[in-house]
Amino acid sequence: MGASHHDETERKYDIDAATVFPNLAEAEGVDAVGQPVEHRLEAVYFDTSGLDLARRGVTLRRRTGGADEGWHLKLPAHGDTRTELHEPLGDEREVPESLGTRVRSVTRGRTLEPVATVRTNRREYPLHDPAGSVLALATDDSVQAQRLGDDREELVWREWEVELVDGSTELLDAVERRLLDAGATTAAVRSKLARVLGEPAAVTSPLESTDADDLTVRQLLSAQLGQHLERLLDQDAGVRAGRREAVHRVRIAARRLRSALTTFRPLLDTTVTDPVREELRWLGEEFAQARDAQVLREHLHEVLAAEPAELVVGSVQTRLDEELGAAYASGREAAERALDSDRYVRLLDCLEELVASPPLVADDDRVAADVMPGLLARDVKRLRRAVEAVEAAVDGADRDVAFHEARKKAKRLRYAAESAVPVLRKRARSLASDTKKVQETLGIHQDTVVARERLRELGMQAHLAGENAFTFGRLHALEQARADRAEADFAALWRKFAKKQVRRWER
Repeated sequence: MGASHHDETERKYDIDAATVFPNLAEAEGVDAVGQPVEHRLEAVYFDTSGLDLARRGVTLRRRTGGADEGWHLKLPAHGDTRTELHEPLGDEREVPESLGTRVRSVTRGRTLEPVATVRTNRREYPLHDPAGSVLALATDDSVQAQRLGDDREELVWREWEVELVDGSTELLDAVERRLLDAGATTAAVRSKLARVLGEPAAVTSPLESTDADDLTVRQLLSAQLGQHLERLLDQDAGVRAGRREAVHRVRIAARRLRSALTTFRPLLDTTVTDPVREELRWLGEEFAQARDAQVLREHLHEVLAAEPAELVVGSVQTRLDEELGAAYASGREAAERALDSDRYVRLLDCLEELVASPPLVADDDRVAADVMPGLLARDVKRLRRAVEAVEAAVDGADRDVAFHEARKKAKRLRYAAESAVPVLRKRARSLASDTKKVQETLGIHQDTVVARERLRELGMQAHLAGENAFTFGRLHALEQARADRAEADFAALWRKFAKKQVRRWER
């Protein structure tokens, strides 16, 4: 069985040793404060020798004492909320496999070992509503901590913490006001471990530290690859934490990385970068089924909800939920398997190497502002040729394929233009904005292609099962009408785009 998990929403506060804990029954939304409970907590934190988990805002510990003693893995925060996974105590030095797997994309085979010990004397106050339910737990912690493996002195401090149970963020705000009035300050570090190990040094991007007019091609490409790799790793954690939107965002990050390597391809050693591009394509494909099923199900639910009741007949809703729900579940399993694979770990290692040292074949220190116009013009030309193929296509299936190819070229151009904004500023921003409109319209068309194919399959299944397939046919017709509108919208957008952007970049 996998680790149990829950979302943990909490805030921490720094205080002096002599500060008196306030009466939180006076906080708005709190009816009463229960009797305090004393806990003696002892935790050993694990990380790699290079503190890879800490650098990514992940904590892994084995803690004894308290109601939830055991192994705890806390994944990166979103605001005040982190996802915490829990396993029973087990072996004191052997990290549970279910937790080790969750951080494999960070550790990548490096050994997890004890890096710090934290001992806490905790006084815990339950905050109740009028019905007696626990809204939050407020704690007063006296802490002793030691970093392992060096001769640093033991750290001693006191802190307050408030964790939501059944309360709201408004309750957190109200309690926080009382704590601040009592003399607390918002915690300077995000966790006890960060206080012991120190906050990871901020990595400064060349985009922040170098004047745009002086940025080299190497610096710009490295910064773009690094930015998208960070997003990939952030969304990797989101997928592992069960966040639905993270599936789509992993695909976007992978697509942007591949697009950057494609746009800069004329300047790169392709024997190094082309295999990485193909691996990024593989990663995107592994996530495609889950995302396509998710988007289609949500869209068709909206369409069905807008239909008159008398036009929704048969088992259409049930079939959509069962078939697309199963497709999403199967696709998500495939995505998670991909993230747990050795192939994905090797891809991350390759990407880190590209960020550190982009394999440019020559002139790697040319000013990016001088080079990017030519690269963008190349992608503009690719899009123009793809649109010409759309205009030449007559057969419906061939036309759908041509539209899809044009969409991919538009997406690549948009990403390329966005990557050039730091050095080309307004020109690149204008190109990115106009291309995004073209891409989104072509995206709607492709969505209808996928929807029509799936609706035809579901309609045939319903018919063969002796069910009324009328509504599936109607939905198919509505999607065809949506495709026709998208084609008309695209034609109008393209006329404007060709006049404004194609002429500008290809002259």
